Amino acid sequence: MAELEGLEFGKSDFVLLDEVTMEQFMENLKLRFEKGRIYTYIGEVVVSVNPYRQMDIYGKDNIEAYRGRELYENPPHLYAVSDAAYKAMKRRAKDTCIVISGESGAGKTEASKYIMQYIAAITNPSQRAEVESVKNVLLKSNCVLEAFGNAKTNRNDNSSRFGKYMDINFNFNGDPTGGHINNYLLEKSQWCSDEMLQSFHLQNDPAVYVYTKEGAETVTSNNDRSSHKAVLSALEVIGFSKEEITSVYQILATILLLGNMQFESDGESVNIVGQEVVNHISELTATDPESVNKSLLYRTVATGGGEVIEKGHTEQDACFGRDAFAKALYERLFGWIVSRINSIIEVKDYDPVLHGKNTVIGVLDIYGFEIFDNNSFEQFCINYCNEKLQQLFIELILRQEQDEYQREGITWQHIEYFNNQIIVDLVEQAHKGIISILDEACLTVGKVTDTVCLDSMDTKLAQHPHYTSRKLSPTDKSMDFQKHFRIRHYAGDVTYSVEGFLDKNKDLLFQDFKRLMYNSANPVLKEMWPDGHLSITEVTKRPLTAATLFKNSIVALVDKLACKEPYYVRCIKPNEMKSPVLFDDARCQHQVAYLGLLENVRVRRAGFAYRQLYARFLQRYKMTCEYTWPNHLMASDREAVEAIVIQHGFQDDVAYGQTKLFVRTPRSLFTLEQERNHLIPILVTFLQKVWRGTLARARCRRMRAIYAIMGCYKRYKVKAHFWEVERRFANVRTMADYGKSLEWPTPPAALSQFHSITVMLHRRWWARQIVKNIPPSDMLEVRAKVAAMTALSGERKDWGVSRAWERDYLANARDCPQTSASFIRISKELKNKDEYSQVLFSSFCRKVNRFNKSTDRGLLITDKYIYKLEPKKQYKVLKKLPLDSFTGVSVTTGVDQMVALHTSSQDDVLLCLQRGELCPNQDRVGELVGAIVDHFTRSVTEIFFSLSFILHSFILMLSACNAHYLQGKSTQY
Repeated sequence: MAELEGLEFGKSDFVLLDEVTMEQFMENLKLRFEKGRIYTYIGEVVVSVNPYRQMDIYGKDNIEAYRGRELYENPPHLYAVSDAAYKAMKRRAKDTCIVISGESGAGKTEASKYIMQYIAAITNPSQRAEVESVKNVLLKSNCVLEAFGNAKTNRNDNSSRFGKYMDINFNFNGDPTGGHINNYLLEKSQWCSDEMLQSFHLQNDPAVYVYTKEGAETVTSNNDRSSHKAVLSALEVIGFSKEEITSVYQILATILLLGNMQFESDGESVNIVGQEVVNHISELTATDPESVNKSLLYRTVATGGGEVIEKGHTEQDACFGRDAFAKALYERLFGWIVSRINSIIEVKDYDPVLHGKNTVIGVLDIYGFEIFDNNSFEQFCINYCNEKLQQLFIELILRQEQDEYQREGITWQHIEYFNNQIIVDLVEQAHKGIISILDEACLTVGKVTDTVCLDSMDTKLAQHPHYTSRKLSPTDKSMDFQKHFRIRHYAGDVTYSVEGFLDKNKDLLFQDFKRLMYNSANPVLKEMWPDGHLSITEVTKRPLTAATLFKNSIVALVDKLACKEPYYVRCIKPNEMKSPVLFDDARCQHQVAYLGLLENVRVRRAGFAYRQLYARFLQRYKMTCEYTWPNHLMASDREAVEAIVIQHGFQDDVAYGQTKLFVRTPRSLFTLEQERNHLIPILVTFLQKVWRGTLARARCRRMRAIYAIMGCYKRYKVKAHFWEVERRFANVRTMADYGKSLEWPTPPAALSQFHSITVMLHRRWWARQIVKNIPPSDMLEVRAKVAAMTALSGERKDWGVSRAWERDYLANARDCPQTSASFIRISKELKNKDEYSQVLFSSFCRKVNRFNKSTDRGLLITDKYIYKLEPKKQYKVLKKLPLDSFTGVSVTTGVDQMVALHTSSQDDVLLCLQRGELCPNQDRVGELVGAIVDHFTRSVTEIFFSLSFILHSFILMLSACNAHYLQGKSTQY
């Protein structure tokens, strides 16, 4: 059973119908057509309904979906049967064939193209050039053969008027290596011209020409120009030369001009109306105009004594000869095209020892059974062909069924079916069949008409149960006397009109035309007419009739098919309006009948409706039984299948073969399918859960592995960084600059903070090494300069870093020799009084008040107070402010000596430091700032260390309390 199709689309296999009746068959066929399911199985036979619209089921994705899959794994499709034929050929080295049949307009040609495209798509995976070339020629040959073998008719825009059988040869790898085409051309007059060039003396209007006038009036097409280009391209791809293509068009132009040729008679002789057409035909065929004229108006006959005479045609004979010549030209042209393609694609120099066995897939695209209002010789041949194929079809199907039963050890039951051998004998039996009677009438000397031939058939076939005529059945008024006969075919009764039977069966082509074409200067024409080399006096056998030639070709075809494993595609035309939505029940039922589809279902259902290998059956239905899901523990798959059958209670409806289970009625299978359809969503959910868990665990393992790798890599990078730092800074102690000039390696991201700390530590170490060499007496100045640099770096250009700082300039005799003694005395008094420990800075200054008045003052900054002194009054203290009341110092960026001391009481002091008398260019702003900043920095550090000591002591005390408490002791602190 096909996957992915619910019951709303009907039964995907007609074998599974509840009852095998025409009503149920048609109901299922119609439902699937309306639901867009144009393919349905009968076992391994594909029933195809022409959708009359483009369907999105033939792309690359669809090809991949069917590639290598079993028939039951996907919905019915041409690709499925194509793949089955290909697998049988490749796996079992068996020759296979695909037989496509159906009436005109049923979609046979399109089906054959899709089959060829599928085979081309799945072969040659290595893209070997020679194999690709063969595939291209095989595909393009379809286009060429359609152009020359199909016709526009009232019923179909692309009606096949020929049968085509193509053998595709494959090597042991399953790649196409060549092929061969057989054609079964019937109607040589139904041809529709493509666009012709003016050099061929043609007009671009099919209605102008007799042979294409009917098609131009009834059928129109919008893509003739693109189709013509496609044919030209295909001819070039296949390998036709430009000269050969030109010759093809010249022959086609000749045929069209012959159709328009007219004759006139003056009572004694017949002449061609207008010499211009003769000249054109002569030019196109590369022959002499006089020879063309003579061949059309005269017939050269050799008498028994070897005398050659020319016998003039009557006007009717001339018309017959002209039409026979035109038909023969087209027939020879078509045959030459086929043989030319065969010469290109046939396998040459194939050595089975070197290359393995050469296997074949045959594709037969042939006309189906035809029943028209007026059935003539062509329908007679077509229906005879279908009788032969139906006979082969039933025999092969029965043979396959019987062989399978015997292989599996199942008792064979005799199947009743209609054996149409009696109808085949009616047509082809030697001396008694209709073809023999027609040939005998054609060979008879004298005036033998179609009516005389009908009388002969009535006489010889009067007792045949499948033959009748109005003469044999006088009361049947659906037939006319001396005109109709009826054959009871397997597909139904067909009434044939005998008119034209003999003319169509005879070879009306005179030897003069053959010699004319053989003597052409065009090598293509000469090659087409090898029988024209005989002179008029040479005795030759009478050529075989059209019916005999056709019979021989069909017998040969059947022999070819009989030795291959067959696969079938039965095509159905849903309506006559070419509508994608209309389903004509009566029309379709008629086709189902004459295609023998119901008979096929009955044969398939006669014993067991369904059979499947144990492994595949188990794989599909094991979830319906607790003993087989997810995997059984039984000795064999057969026992597991038996467990499934017993659990569902239809053990009386099955039989067990060697390798397969046989199910008698579809109802048992549907029970399993319903149970399976119910369980599938549950299993899918379960599998999704398991699969998601598997994916999550795998993802988790990957993430753990990733993090482990990342951790190892990070540790490696950290160690590598340490190693590099150690390598670079190994000798810094002995370097002159202690490693200050060394470049630090770039740290990994994890060590960015550590790197900053390390750099800082190195700098501090480096500074320590530098500071160690500074005398203790200079440390106060160094600290002040460092503090000033920290505060003023980048803010003030010159702050006195390059000179020595003396701090206490008022006590310096060099700075103020007149008053230094007085300042020293006052300084001691203030030190004793205010108990400060050191002088941070002292200097002369000019104080500026709010009114912009300035006066000279002395500035003394100690570690506790800031004093404003009056130098002129023995350094009298004018103002004293606690040092800790100051909140900041502001200086300018220029070279001036302005300083603003900010206090918490907003009683700011603005002053200008005076330069000393000995060094008038000294900048003392930096020294003042450095002294203050250094003092406050050391004070904060001392407070921090004091707090740390107190905190550490407190922690020790808590630890002691805790220890005593744990020992059960009580201590008070």
